[in-house]
Amino acid sequence: MPEMHFKHDWSEKDSLRKGFGMGLLEAGKRNKNVVALCADLTESTQMHLFAEEFPERFVQVGVAEQNLVTVAAGMAAMGKIPFVSSYAAFSPGRNWEQIRTTIALNDRPVKIIGSHAGVSVGPDGATHQMLEDIPLMRALPNMVVIAPCDSVEAQKATLAMAADKRPNYMRLAREATPVFTSPHTPFEIGKGYVFRAGTDVTIVATGTMTYQALETAKLLAHKYISVEVVHISTIKPLDEEVILNSAAKTRHVITAEEAQIAGGLGGAVAELLGEKLPTSMARVGVKDHFGESGEPDELIKYFGLDAEAIAKVAQKLLTDHTNHKH
Repeated sequence: MPEMHFKHDWSEKDSLRKGFGMGLLEAGKRNKNVVALCADLTESTQMHLFAEEFPERFVQVGVAEQNLVTVAAGMAAMGKIPFVSSYAAFSPGRNWEQIRTTIALNDRPVKIIGSHAGVSVGPDGATHQMLEDIPLMRALPNMVVIAPCDSVEAQKATLAMAADKRPNYMRLAREATPVFTSPHTPFEIGKGYVFRAGTDVTIVATGTMTYQALETAKLLAHKYISVEVVHISTIKPLDEEVILNSAAKTRHVITAEEAQIAGGLGGAVAELLGEKLPTSMARVGVKDHFGESGEPDELIKYFGLDAEAIAKVAQKLLTDHTNHKH
């Protein structure tokens, strides 16, 4: 297992969008074939950093998300490495069929950035809180699905995507979130990582929920419950080995995602364990409900996505298993 390197101070916050913007700028400097296209949300998705440095390699498509991805597919066919950005509610929310037919079906290396995903979008409410993007994109053949845990990992993921030959989708939260990984924390597309070793219960988390999982582990340590935290930045292809090894050790698994639990990370892990290692399991996420308008922290708590709520799920899972044995 690679050694984990984390920041000592987790009080700093930054947006995943900023990490993406910095990563895209660096990718553009490294490779002249990297191009960028946006649907009239250049600053919101932090693509303006690239656009200002490489105006000749930037295309403003306007509010036309279907054109956004079809133009990018054509550019990829001509040898370019296109990054396209919009809000996840619109891309892939509005243009999924074009993504399916022009990008995934043709196996074009277009990099789709869905920003403002999850309930932490906040006051914009249900219409802009994309919760269904993970299952939408996970179902597409050839598509890689990535959800980084903080801005540092978002930057690494962007650079890795630029070098990857497959279609990629990356989901990003809007709100600034704690930065806890460092430049030395390992990242590789398709790899999951044990961020904290434990023996009693495994929390398999993705995106911003990995921070909540680590906080859950701290809370439960005071109750003498040992939590193993497995960070899954790549939901597809799923790192089956790291999940199966952890599940075999703890025999209790919780998944955590800031998205619908139907068909997302929880679905992927349930499919894996159901087929290869039946395990006592619970899923944390949004349960068949649209988002609400409110402050990000309020909504995380309202939907039961905070560390305190996850800790209760873990305690119930362990208690139910103990009662069942007796």
